[in-house]
Amino acid sequence: VPNHLTGIDPESVVAPEERDQVKGRAVVAKRLKPILVECVARGYLSGSAWKEYQTTGQICGVKLPAGLKQSEKLPEPIFTPAGKAEAGHHDENITYEDVVKQYGEDTASKLRDYTLALYKKAAEYAASKGIIIADTKFEFGLDDNGTVVLMDEILTPDSSRFWPADEYKVGQSEPSFDKQFIRDWLESQPWNKKAPAPKIPQDVLDKTSSKYEEALIRLTGKGVTA
Repeated sequence: VPNHLTGIDPESVVAPEERDQVKGRAVVAKRLKPILVECVARGYLSGSAWKEYQTTGQICGVKLPAGLKQSEKLPEPIFTPAGKAEAGHHDENITYEDVVKQYGEDTASKLRDYTLALYKKAAEYAASKGIIIADTKFEFGLDDNGTVVLMDEILTPDSSRFWPADEYKVGQSEPSFDKQFIRDWLESQPWNKKAPAPKIPQDVLDKTSSKYEEALIRLTGKGVTA
């Protein structure tokens, strides 16, 4: 899949005094026109998809078999796009047909096919490391030639649900390596979901950080070096 990385060393394009700021933690990316669709692949029934399924029996227009349980593996991974909202607002689930209307069949089919292929490849790798990727999202842009290009963060705990395979059970909200830990804490707070958000305690931040690092170690064999 074409991606946004140029291969240019970030240290070569900044002032000498700025090199330490980018060393090992930055990339030089291509300038692209963003496609305003969150391209979500789901292999398991969780999060907002679980809520939608309980109400309608489908997700983003994709009809699913009756009787599925929370966190259950789907018969096949599905493409469930969301329209990107303005800052401060939540993205809204849309159908594949909505993507076609906005960007045309050729671009929409690439978004769907790339998203599912990337998810399947990643899920297979993660499974070999003891991690279930329940779902993930990708973002794409168009280059000057109109080519669909993968961009933005890819397969991180911020954009994916990572579950420890050895603790997985159908019918429950799964323990995870991602930001669900912070979400769960926020849900327990008396908060109306408007700014300012509650101040997150240091122990919650520390536990979230340790979960991210555990996922990193499992997937790559390397911890945080900074």
